[in-house]
Amino acid sequence: MEAVVFDGSSLNLYYQKDYPLPKLENDDDVIVKVHYSGICGTDLHIIQGEFPAIKTRPIPLGHESSGVIHQVGKNSIFKVGQKVVIDPNTSCSLCDFCRKGNYQYCLTAGINSTIGIWKDGGWAQYVRVPQSQVFALPDGITTEQAGLCEPYSCVSHGFDRASPLKVGDKILILGAGIIGNLWITTLHHHGHREVTVSEMNPTRLDIVKRLDTGFRLVTPDILAKEKTTYDVIIDCTGVGKVMEISFNYMKEGGKYVLFGCCPPSHTSSLNPFDIYNKELTIIGVKINPFSFPSAISWLKAMGTRYLDYHKLGVKTYKLSEYKQAMEDLKKGSVAKAVFKINQD
Repeated sequence: MEAVVFDGSSLNLYYQKDYPLPKLENDDDVIVKVHYSGICGTDLHIIQGEFPAIKTRPIPLGHESSGVIHQVGKNSIFKVGQKVVIDPNTSCSLCDFCRKGNYQYCLTAGINSTIGIWKDGGWAQYVRVPQSQVFALPDGITTEQAGLCEPYSCVSHGFDRASPLKVGDKILILGAGIIGNLWITTLHHHGHREVTVSEMNPTRLDIVKRLDTGFRLVTPDILAKEKTTYDVIIDCTGVGKVMEISFNYMKEGGKYVLFGCCPPSHTSSLNPFDIYNKELTIIGVKINPFSFPSAISWLKAMGTRYLDYHKLGVKTYKLSEYKQAMEDLKKGSVAKAVFKINQD
């Protein structure tokens, strides 16, 4: 089958026409015929060697995938042809973290066993998945829309961590890549209107305009001149220096949501007195523990008003066009690249 394969030992990414087809290994496994599989910012960090991933063998990356059931194990609850989305993360079910419902902290599962990072992922025509990590899509959600379910599940977890977010709060979103855009649509859908979006790339700001939210759009230099303070800052950049600068824009009692995934090498210098004096809250957000059901409900409620690929700046590519996809992401000409597979 076709696949885009990553060799972690050499940091080499390549297209392969004859990657082995997956086979059922357990009675509760399913084989998913992939329709859409996104390229995440984490994937870019992995390819650059800035984020841990499997090195023992080459695998297809891709932890944001939707499609249809192609084959089922004899104990599966799913049916061939069902539309589904894949949750790439799971728990070990044994450690204290997992048994307390916090598998994002698990040292063996969670992000340490992710499909598409440590196991064969969705940048391929087919992928084997334990049925416990598969969710059926309700009527009204397409596999195209469900291609965004995994990142929305992470936003859902972040939304819960940051709650309550009161309508009327002054909110600043840093970065208008796809995660920034998903936060924009989420906040607008939930009734927020006092939102400012900061992005240095004018092309990405133009993309945000397509969403027609009425949010204020600025560049970082404008923020620096204004010195306005905010109740909530949502950092979607994944850049340590951005946090260091933007932390100065916090209002008393404010919350700083560190959402973008920074490489482990990034650092920020913060003033502890400001944290004390303003009673500030710093909120980290890691993956998507048990938030897929919420994300699926969001997708159904948001519909085409918010989930239009063009409005979000999402462009689709064939697996064989992976180099162009990576180049467009690096240039910032698209907010997100998604592989469109098995559509012939």
